[in-house]
Amino acid sequence: MRRTARTPRTSRKKRSSLANRAIAASAALILGGGGLVAVNVYASAGEGPSGSPPTPRAQDAGRQMSTIDCPDAGNELPDVPEQARGEVDRELAAMDTQITEAYRQFADRKEQISQDPGLAENAVLGPLRNKRTASLDRIGIAIGRAGERPAGIEGLAGCSLRADDSASGSPGGDTGNGGNGANGGAGGNGGNGGNGNGGQDDGQGQDQGQNQGQGGDQGQGDNQGQGENQGQGDGQDPGDGQDQGQGGNGPEPSDFVDIQSVQPNVQRPRQRRGASRGTFTTDCGRNENGKFNPDNVIVAPGVSNGAHHMHDYIGNQANDAFASDDDLANGATTCRNQGDRSTYYWPVLRLQNGQDEDDVNADGGGKDQNTGEIQTPSQVTLKFVGSPAGKVTAMPRFLRIITGDAKAFTNGDANANASWSCTGFENRQLKDKYPICPEGSKVVRTFAFQNCWDGQNTDSANHRTHVAFAQPGGRCPNGFRAVPQLVQRIVYDVPPGPGFAVDSFPEQLHKPITDHGDFINVFDQRLMKTMVRCINDGRRCR
Repeated sequence: MRRTARTPRTSRKKRSSLANRAIAASAALILGGGGLVAVNVYASAGEGPSGSPPTPRAQDAGRQMSTIDCPDAGNELPDVPEQARGEVDRELAAMDTQITEAYRQFADRKEQISQDPGLAENAVLGPLRNKRTASLDRIGIAIGRAGERPAGIEGLAGCSLRADDSASGSPGGDTGNGGNGANGGAGGNGGNGGNGNGGQDDGQGQDQGQNQGQGGDQGQGDNQGQGENQGQGDGQDPGDGQDQGQGGNGPEPSDFVDIQSVQPNVQRPRQRRGASRGTFTTDCGRNENGKFNPDNVIVAPGVSNGAHHMHDYIGNQANDAFASDDDLANGATTCRNQGDRSTYYWPVLRLQNGQDEDDVNADGGGKDQNTGEIQTPSQVTLKFVGSPAGKVTAMPRFLRIITGDAKAFTNGDANANASWSCTGFENRQLKDKYPICPEGSKVVRTFAFQNCWDGQNTDSANHRTHVAFAQPGGRCPNGFRAVPQLVQRIVYDVPPGPGFAVDSFPEQLHKPITDHGDFINVFDQRLMKTMVRCINDGRRCR
């Protein structure tokens, strides 16, 4: 049964191959939209021989452990036969629940574990490893019935404890996710980008919103402004490095940075001859009617509380864990144009103000360490944009896209696509920090979705490989074609200063880098054709 939190008051200011998985922490450069971004890429430490305790990360020696780090089995299974996907998805969801339960055991015994490290293995990690081993065996059997059992899958069973790398209070953070996918980036072409007062040339943030370059080893589009690893913001008072808020589950002060201390980092990408420069905007509201649930029909179909955090939903109102394509096709929509029955959803943002919602004792809410007052966005903009290298083609109906990684804190940022900023400063984008906005400025979170499709599949086993970001020159990887890119901008009027966070899996500690968005295309054929014509003709349509 779908659980829903109460409707917000009107007064609110409201998932690499197994053999190639890297073990050690390393610094790497990944291509961003039009630039290189230095990022810290690390694998989960919890990877050891089957049945053996994992090797802890060297950098965690002598530090206070903050969470549980497990290999993301879903990311390691890019090829799952269609006949096995339902069973595999259910087992992966069960493994998420196992981590949630193990995290609860860890959190309840953190002080004891700090004094007796052996307790972690006996009470938390050992039992968790046994459960994961059984689930992975069932996954291997399910895949083996329809194809070849994946080799080495048992090596994903082990987990470890890890410290919070941001708890040291190091200044700044990775800035320059760009995120807005805009023509001119996130305000970089919208006013005085040079002096950091980016402005908004249409009141919605961006002029075009084209091709964000983000996402690990898939290519990146260069029509999105991309910042560099500035590391310039002054970290907020880290205190004693202990988790703050959410009952010790994060966020903490060092997860925030003053946006005014961040240097402009969004560059305007170059448009090529034949680029599709038009836009199509759809208005689906701000979730004023308060539709929430902790399901994720893309990743965990048929599993209640598959997300372990609460989602905001706009557009299609039939979306829950059990929604079929037919359900979505026939569902009501909050979109002004009834030809758009797509579903758009993302983790809710909450104020850490001591005010609890009705979900305080519910799955996805307090039971999963998500507490606080849910904020209704003050503005949501859904804009579809074109390609800097040529024309776009229609998206297939029921195409599923996930952008970002809800487990990026422990997975590393290969698939992270978080982008945080403030109104008036959207030429400054943050990936692993929440912004502290000045008085009169609002918090902005932006998702620029993948803009290349493989031409065949509406989903894939890991829910990623059927779509990709464009390559640095703006063209799609071989075998992919350009489709309209969804750029989603969500604005919140929250009190200045630290004191808010997105919902997350409990072990992800509400880190800003875990932000993500989900989209299922349910445009009717006629409206999709209209969208494609508008974008390819260079028009702005609503």
